[in-house]
Amino acid sequence: MRSQPTNLRERTTSAVRALHTQDRKQEFGNSAASSSHDTPTARLRRLLPTAWGIIRPYWASEDRWVGWGLLLVVVALSLGTVYINVLFNQWNNAFYTALQDKNQTVFLQQLIRVCWLVGIFIFLVVYQLYLSQMLQIRWRRWLTERYLRAWLADGAYYRMQLLAHETDNPDQRIAEDVHLLISGSLDLLVGALRALVNLMAFVAILWGLSGTLVLPLGSWSIALPGYMLWVALLYAVGGTWMTHWIGRPLVRLNFDKQRCEADFRFGLVRFRENTEGVALYRGEEDEFRGFRERFGALVINWWQIMRRQKRLTYFTSGYGQAGWIFPSVVAAPRYFRGELTLGGLMQTISAFSQVQESLSFFVQSYKQISEWCSVVERLSGFELALEHVRVQAANGEGVRRSNGDDTRLTVKGVDLQLPDGQPLIANVNLSLFRGDTVLLGGSSGSGKSTLLRAIAGIWPFGSGEIVGPADTRLLFLPQKPYLPIGTLREVVSYSMRAGGVDDASLREALAAVGLSNLAGRLDEAAHWALQLSPGEQQRIAFARALVQQPEWLFLDEATSAVDEASEVRLYGLLRERLAETTLFSIGHRATLRPFHARRLLVQRNGSGPGAIVEVTPVAATPRLNGDVHAPDGVAALAS
Repeated sequence: MRSQPTNLRERTTSAVRALHTQDRKQEFGNSAASSSHDTPTARLRRLLPTAWGIIRPYWASEDRWVGWGLLLVVVALSLGTVYINVLFNQWNNAFYTALQDKNQTVFLQQLIRVCWLVGIFIFLVVYQLYLSQMLQIRWRRWLTERYLRAWLADGAYYRMQLLAHETDNPDQRIAEDVHLLISGSLDLLVGALRALVNLMAFVAILWGLSGTLVLPLGSWSIALPGYMLWVALLYAVGGTWMTHWIGRPLVRLNFDKQRCEADFRFGLVRFRENTEGVALYRGEEDEFRGFRERFGALVINWWQIMRRQKRLTYFTSGYGQAGWIFPSVVAAPRYFRGELTLGGLMQTISAFSQVQESLSFFVQSYKQISEWCSVVERLSGFELALEHVRVQAANGEGVRRSNGDDTRLTVKGVDLQLPDGQPLIANVNLSLFRGDTVLLGGSSGSGKSTLLRAIAGIWPFGSGEIVGPADTRLLFLPQKPYLPIGTLREVVSYSMRAGGVDDASLREALAAVGLSNLAGRLDEAAHWALQLSPGEQQRIAFARALVQQPEWLFLDEATSAVDEASEVRLYGLLRERLAETTLFSIGHRATLRPFHARRLLVQRNGSGPGAIVEVTPVAATPRLNGDVHAPDGVAALAS
């Protein structure tokens, strides 16, 4: 029988993964059902308000005037190309009539005219693309910053990875889906407007060129004026219905495609950032098996898309080719009866093609529309997840965090749970005062780190209240420090602004924690988390504490990767240089006890939640040379 996970991180991960798996099945099942059964009208009615809710904020933002100006110019240039197409249509009549009449003078005039038309058309198309891209990057910059601020605010990024409603790969939503939404929205909007104006322009032309078709029905006959227009309408409606019938599953498949791509990419990135651990475990085969499994899901999805697009391309390519032949066949009888010149026939075919193309906008854009729908659904899910954690934080759900006395932190009746509701620690009542030094111990997985997360205000599962100091400097040092990619100066001063600390202080702090070899590399940019050992990374964290000099310092096994002698030296630095700072440490080693005047312990109650009890305080404090002395009035700790 497989043993149950005892480490809290494993238990938390297992609980979150189970909830995520259940929600993903429900989410994608609902998405598939919705995509499979929605009619085109129902899908538009469902997604357009959602898309407008995502798109609208930019057009009411501080950048709206530039955005509206660029959009109007892009639309005007697009409509200008429609006017050029009308002139091209008229040119067809004059040019081919000149060929039929063997009129060389008119022929040469039309050649000169078409050169001008082509030049103007190219100018309009080039600047439409250029200004459209300018609008895209401005819009994308604004929306990306908006999402980044929302994702980073109030620890939303952390809460989203814990909650069962977490959106898959939020980094992909921000980096890729925002771009796809903006480019797709602009392309579809401008394309739809162009198709509408193009239709209005060429409907009148085609109506005038079509004449009247007389259909004999026995002794009766029916006169059908503008018959080419009605033929074009029937042709486009039939093509649109067939395209939707064949390509409808592409919406769900494209949704799944983005998820599979992101999962595979995330696995590769995670492997790259943990190469040493994989190498030491000799885990290459396991990693390869995981990569192959993720890529296998991508391949399955790709084949499904291939088969569906093959069927769709069979129809759309045939539909497009027939769009050139069909009007010739329909208009040919009038030409052979002498009712149309060669130029009139070519102009009629051209006008029919323009009308049919405008009416077939849905057919031609079906793949892009399906991808756009998938993007809207993914970004909508991302926004809903952000809103969920924002409301949760605003309503104070879970452990409440409030401001109190600057010299005191109080934990009142706090109960902590795992994401699946399993109780972890119950009825925590604790007071910390400025200058206190407290060591919290207990077995692995008992909830010590979770208590620190609750004090930091990032753990949403539980109840009770934590009243902490307001407008004061707090610093948390986790077991695995975060080292951003950048210069060493930015790494050591994180999360202060790099320019807020002088280089001399940074070099002195590095030397104090035993990293004098790095003191001359402040300007060097690198991926330091891959270059430095775990022990060196923890020393970097202590250097941050020396530089930032917090008033409250919380350490979660922050010396677990260094030897005991180094641990004594690092804690000695804290007690020497941050004598007025409150220290709250989590650790297991006995070498930590002399540096803390109070000792707390998490005691488990069988399978129930644990409780925090205070044991006999510590008396001794090591000197920097390793000797130990006992402060007055402090009793020795009973081991």
